[in-house]
Amino acid sequence: MRWQDYVERNPKVMVGKPVIKGTRITVELVLELLSDGASEQDILSSYPHLKAEHIRAALAYAAASLATDEVVFLGEDAA
Repeated sequence: MRWQDYVERNPKVMVGKPVIKGTRITVELVLELLSDGASEQDILSSYPHLKAEHIRAALAYAAASLATDEVVFLGEDAA
């Protein structure tokens, strides 16, 4: 699956946050729901216009975003 087929960023939609294409549902919301313990079925029931592939695309987008981030470790003195 290509997350690019399901996720888009548009400065005119949700201030440019990544959203499920054609919606105002942010990737961030999907990830928060999952991290709060919502199941895929819970999310699909709450947002009936979403499909399982949208949830997987949100996860794939997050993974791809993290894979391209540079991690900088600060020394103990920086805290």
